[in-house]
Amino acid sequence: MRLNRRALSQIGFALLAACAHLPSQPRVPPAYWGFTGPWDPNSDASVEAHASSLERVITGWIALDTASFRPVKLYPDSIGKHPVVAPRAMALITTYVGSRFHPEVIRGLGEDAQVSALTAGAIASLIDSGGYHGVVIDFEGMTPRDLDQLLTVTKAVADSVRAHGVSMVVIAVPAGDTAAYPAALLLQSADLIMPVLYDQHWATSPPGPIAAVDWVNRNLGTRVAEVGAARIVAAFPLYGYRWRRSAATEVISYDDARRLATTTNTPLTRDHASATLHALSPEGWEIWVSDHVLLETLVREARELGVTTFALWRLGLEDPAVWDVIGR
Repeated sequence: MRLNRRALSQIGFALLAACAHLPSQPRVPPAYWGFTGPWDPNSDASVEAHASSLERVITGWIALDTASFRPVKLYPDSIGKHPVVAPRAMALITTYVGSRFHPEVIRGLGEDAQVSALTAGAIASLIDSGGYHGVVIDFEGMTPRDLDQLLTVTKAVADSVRAHGVSMVVIAVPAGDTAAYPAALLLQSADLIMPVLYDQHWATSPPGPIAAVDWVNRNLGTRVAEVGAARIVAAFPLYGYRWRRSAATEVISYDDARRLATTTNTPLTRDHASATLHALSPEGWEIWVSDHVLLETLVREARELGVTTFALWRLGLEDPAVWDVIGR
């Protein structure tokens, strides 16, 4: 069968259109950030061993007091001044105090521009004294009704820390909540947004994967569609949970999960639907834990969406083979 020139042209345009929609990984290599747990000696040890593999390390923890709304350092930063870490050090600014986020703090600050400015200035002073080059703002728990207050406070904080020399402002956002945390509006003050792509199942939920691949892809894809891949840092988990029948759920490291599975002769196998390691004990506990295979899968899928920067929560809990993934 012979095709005329018009038919060939139409076929050519169809092929080009199809190719344009094929996913393709960015040519730039991935960049990794790491969150520390300043209360955990294993976290500092991990940073000391691997800081050179990380573009940025979040070592400072600053919380907003629930009574005064003033910033306080939650933990001493014992690793942020390390010669390798210091040029990459960032601080977390959060309303997480005790066992939860406190959105009422942001509501209160956002209603009073003068108080908001004073708090932002105090935050900037702590950032300056700690020598941090960037901040991650994490004010979770807000609702769509709180958007004006959230935008007011994040802008005040961003303006103040930039005036003190900070070069990178990032706002953490819940994975799928685009109503309370619209990325385009938040990026009027921030350089990047950081979708929190973990705790799909959490300490007080029923057991399940912490970041199943399909759940991550769906939520990350929504954020990419909002603002583009270049404005996103995708935050992935390095930890696990052990849900217990007669006690509170506990955060568990990869090594602890392996050790527990071995000593109790409980198989730790991969749930292929979520790409996550899983163990279920007759004694009444259940583990879901991240490892290097899950991280590699999440990064590969995210790169298909165009995302190139990844934050890891948190150092000290990771599968040691994660560093082989990062080093590739």
